[in-house]
Amino acid sequence: MDSNTEFKKGVLFALGAHLLWGVLPIYWKLIGGISAFEILAYRIVLSMIFMVLMIFILKKTNTFKRDITNLVSHPIQLIVIIIAGYVITINWGTFIWAVSNGHVLQASLGYYINPLVSILLAFIFLKERFNKFETLAIIFAMIGVVYMTIRVGEFPFISLMLAFSFGIYGLLKKLVRVEAMSSIAIECIVTAPAGLIYMAYLWQSSQSSVGINMDSFWLLFSGMITAVPLILFSAGAKRIPLSLTGFIQYLSPTLIFILGIFAFKEPFDIHQLITFIFIWIGIALYSTSQYVKMKRNARPQ
Repeated sequence: MDSNTEFKKGVLFALGAHLLWGVLPIYWKLIGGISAFEILAYRIVLSMIFMVLMIFILKKTNTFKRDITNLVSHPIQLIVIIIAGYVITINWGTFIWAVSNGHVLQASLGYYINPLVSILLAFIFLKERFNKFETLAIIFAMIGVVYMTIRVGEFPFISLMLAFSFGIYGLLKKLVRVEAMSSIAIECIVTAPAGLIYMAYLWQSSQSSVGINMDSFWLLFSGMITAVPLILFSAGAKRIPLSLTGFIQYLSPTLIFILGIFAFKEPFDIHQLITFIFIWIGIALYSTSQYVKMKRNARPQ
């Protein structure tokens, strides 16, 4: 298959992943009658079941076995992927809680600043250096956070929790050489016991909201809703440059932002707008940095 066709496929896969992530708040609102942490427990377990099924359906069993063997023979990498599984679980739980409790705009803000957090983490842990655009981008994002804390009177804890948990997750994934499908499945498998324990506790203490109702019906799809965008994202990332992936990633927080204002009618005053403007300026500077890098790499040497 020619490279142009693969490139087009990659763009479609990436767009599909971020489109699904962008409309996820609608799905979580459908199951608003179940508590955020119970949803999270079922999401983990159902994601594990879905991923294991996908490995068999897509005939990835040999790759999966090879990756498991490789991880067992490299205990440090195994520990890293276990930690990664729990870090992304924190991200999932925070997002579900944010949507359930009327903080969709803060969730949007978190995913806008995530790339800036990622380059900050790369600076701290991977000794990468900022260029002038990236430095300015981080400064503007920090101004936005400080402004929101002082003028809105609300420290964006949810936004920073989402941004840092996803950034740390991405950093950990760089340290483990495992196929994307195997990685997602293993992360679900290692976190499933925690989900099962919490589910058992809720049932035993008669606190579970899951039963014969529409919320529970929609909850059954949470594994698929979780895994499909991750698979699409992985398929897209293999086919298109990282810089293009960086531009496409702003589709999901933009959709979440639109939903927060127009669908869920969350309060949005001038001070929140100013906060977002600072963040958007930071994003524009970051995107400029990525564009400059892309052009520089494209030049004949």
